[in-house]
Amino acid sequence: MAKNASLGKARDAKEDEFYTQLNDISNELKYYKEHFKGKTVLCNCDDPRISNFFHYFSYNFETLGLKKLITTCYKNQERDLFSQNNSEKAISLEYCGEKNGSKVPTVEEIGIRELQGDGDFRSKECIELLKEADIVVTNPPFSLFREYVAQLIEYDKKFLIIGNQNALTYKEIFPLIKENKIWLGYTNGDMKFKVPEYYMPRTTRFWIDESGQKWRSLGNTCWYTNLDISKRHEDLILYKNYNAEEYPQYDNYRAINVNKVDEIPCDYFEPMGVPITFMNKYNPQQFEILGATESEGKGFSNGIWNSESKTAQPVVCGNRVYKRIFIRRKK
Repeated sequence: MAKNASLGKARDAKEDEFYTQLNDISNELKYYKEHFKGKTVLCNCDDPRISNFFHYFSYNFETLGLKKLITTCYKNQERDLFSQNNSEKAISLEYCGEKNGSKVPTVEEIGIRELQGDGDFRSKECIELLKEADIVVTNPPFSLFREYVAQLIEYDKKFLIIGNQNALTYKEIFPLIKENKIWLGYTNGDMKFKVPEYYMPRTTRFWIDESGQKWRSLGNTCWYTNLDISKRHEDLILYKNYNAEEYPQYDNYRAINVNKVDEIPCDYFEPMGVPITFMNKYNPQQFEILGATESEGKGFSNGIWNSESKTAQPVVCGNRVYKRIFIRRKK
């Protein structure tokens, strides 16, 4: 009951209705082809009839060498892109490849099954589908990102999902980042999403196109994954040398401050505080993640914070700076 209530609350808030564009999906998925051969893919936060995730995987089913594609959605049996989630039941679609030689997925080739419940990804029947899957790929509700990732970890699933960059320092997510159980994909940054007609903008990153379709741009969107990718093994090129004036120590942390990721000094091997955008360049063979600022979670700094300080945010020369991740070069 509580789970359905929390998901319903997120839907009522109109905050999670972001429709992922096909080009954003294809631009990221092109780097993962070798991971999908012979695998069952689950997209469990997508209306399977109009989802671009379903579109991508069904039309590239043979190219990727997939075994099966399964998609489900929450309380939706309408063909409207932005349903009001007012159906008490949902459906799942299963696609096992084309059979009539048309090379295009057809209705006859897609298995449609009505779910007993509302399609909540935490429901018993959706968890059974999760158990069947090898890789999960979707855009989960941002408001339930913590709980969604926790489920993937609990069932030991490979995944590639979309989330907000700020999730990097969530108390439920950062330990997974630090332990190299989750990392960022390739095409992180600005993404634009279609949003429903009833969407009420509270940001300047919003517009209406010539057809009347509403759009929302999120400049800090990331792909989160635990699929190994070559990007994770590329060294960040370092060219600057350390000097105390340019890299001051924090007032309340035993580490130096680095304002820009590309300015990490090449000759310094003690703790450094870097912007969270560092995760786009993180190579675990080159750097060690030590922790994060205490403002993100109690104990996150792993002893780097001066416990006598009353300020959890990082402070440099009396001025507070944005959240930091603490790293150290590996020799």
